[in-house]
Amino acid sequence: MWLRTKCDLKFEIAVPTPFILMLRLRSGAQQWVASEKYKLEPSVPVYEFTDSYGNLCQRLIAPPGPFAISTEAAVRTADQVDQAPGAPFVEVEYLPDGVLSYLLPSRYCESERFGQMAAAITADQLLGYDQVKAIETWVRDNIRYEPGTSDTPLSAIEINARCSGVCRDLSHLGIALCRSLSIPARLVVGYLHGLHPMDLHAWFEAYVWGRWYTFDATQPELRGGYVAIGYGRDAADVAIYNQFGPAVYPTYQHIQVQRIEEKDV
Repeated sequence: MWLRTKCDLKFEIAVPTPFILMLRLRSGAQQWVASEKYKLEPSVPVYEFTDSYGNLCQRLIAPPGPFAISTEAAVRTADQVDQAPGAPFVEVEYLPDGVLSYLLPSRYCESERFGQMAAAITADQLLGYDQVKAIETWVRDNIRYEPGTSDTPLSAIEINARCSGVCRDLSHLGIALCRSLSIPARLVVGYLHGLHPMDLHAWFEAYVWGRWYTFDATQPELRGGYVAIGYGRDAADVAIYNQFGPAVYPTYQHIQVQRIEEKDV
């Protein structure tokens, strides 16, 4: 399917403020970016780099006063999310070097604390994809998805105790459970067509059978329409913006995802 994504952010800046943004989409195996727009008001010098996870990041200094960021992209993404019941577990010694960091505990995914819980959730499952599917189902059934209830990321331990959270929180728990079974898992931030209420979204991917597969405990079932912006170990790696100095917060944020025809790209 073809989608048009839009993200508009507005800030009131008190002093010159360094930003690192992560708002440019990147083409890959699951999506093709046919066109994009990126506008800053006022226009300021920008330096773009690729971080250690392959994400496109933009460095800039926002001047005092109103500052607005607007992005738009036309993206072709899969009509259906790939699923692979029975896909086998990949032994650690055969994992690609670039995947190994996604086995380790991270700031919001304390996987070393979830071994027994993960083993109980996945008992009698085939090693690999079926284990991750059981984890996704358990999180969906036991942790309430409550969009818009938290601006501060929660760790897997916190969300497991609280039993409710936003999309990234549920993903943190899923990731920690996967890693405790030596299944690489990573957080993805992006857009989802048909999400309600509409906002930026987060889900997780797990590496089995030689590739990454999508999992999302916030949705009743997997469907097409996912558009990835960034990948990382957890929320600390995939913030759409980081700013330094006196804290600033968006005075306006608007996210839009529309299905379009190919002729309108």
